[in-house]
Amino acid sequence: MIKIALKIILEFLFLLLLISCLSEYKLTIYGIQQGKGQLSLVLGARPVADVLNDPNFPDSLKQKLKLISEIKQYTIDSLGMNPSNNYSTVFDQQNQALLYTVSACDPFNFQPKEWTFPFLGTVPYKGFFDKKEAQKEISKLKESGYDIDVYSPSGWSTLGWFKDPILSNMLKQSEGSLSNLIIHELTHGTLFVKNNVNFNENLANFIGDKGAENFLAHKFGKDSKQYTDYEQSKSDQKIYNAYILKSISQLDSLYKLLGRVNSEEKTKREKKKLIKEIVIGVYKLPLYKKKNYFNYTMQAFLEGNAFFMGFTRYDSQYEIFNKEFTEHYHSDLKMYLQALKEKHPSL
Repeated sequence: MIKIALKIILEFLFLLLLISCLSEYKLTIYGIQQGKGQLSLVLGARPVADVLNDPNFPDSLKQKLKLISEIKQYTIDSLGMNPSNNYSTVFDQQNQALLYTVSACDPFNFQPKEWTFPFLGTVPYKGFFDKKEAQKEISKLKESGYDIDVYSPSGWSTLGWFKDPILSNMLKQSEGSLSNLIIHELTHGTLFVKNNVNFNENLANFIGDKGAENFLAHKFGKDSKQYTDYEQSKSDQKIYNAYILKSISQLDSLYKLLGRVNSEEKTKREKKKLIKEIVIGVYKLPLYKKKNYFNYTMQAFLEGNAFFMGFTRYDSQYEIFNKEFTEHYHSDLKMYLQALKEKHPSL
């Protein structure tokens, strides 16, 4: 009797799964593709200990592997992040892009295209391990009239679903950039709020920055080249981010003004004109690496609003977090992160 009942239950569950797969066929196929891509990274990665003992692996990069181990331990001991098995293996990407992240935005309104996934909820980007699949998505979005941004991230978090490996290209980054990246991704593994990507990414950027600053001071000292180089890059980034966020407000005002009474063609022309002014304006900024930022901003000609939405998603709440961090938590990052974990339910 028990066996019969169990069989009926299993058959019912299988039927529910089948119905779900049929009703969400495209999402199911996408999930399988993503799982397969991520699994290939996990299975193709080597333990850090093996790489450190490999005589053919460059000694300079071995130092970066050891640094990542120290960063990870620092986030647990000094920042209160959740322990994990992440970054205990290395995947050699052979200088190839592994993931393509596609985001899109309305061309005359800062309203992002959103996708909904189980567990994660609604997110304003979609990742692909297969470049051809990414191109298919881009083509569909273009047909729908969206502005589109596609890039290959230097790292990402699977929120504990997989054991995230160190990607070989990470090791080319400076100590400061590498510290920021690792702490950013480990923040996602510690606190990730469903249906609130802007909060998640802005928080990870803030914790990544402050955490990297603290780690570099702890590891190398505030008089070190590693620390001063990072602070110099932060100075540029702060000026540039403020300029782009101000530019977003200008574009938004333009759309609201012209959208009411003008043709779409005129709005396109005025949008292109303003973006040109924004790009040229970068050369007027007091930046240490002005040319790099100017060349980067040139992407706005092709990506339109999708280029600017990235700054809203990652950099628009920095000062909000910083004010709360300094005024209410005495610039204690561990205390602040613990308070946020208690306040916000995490996946």
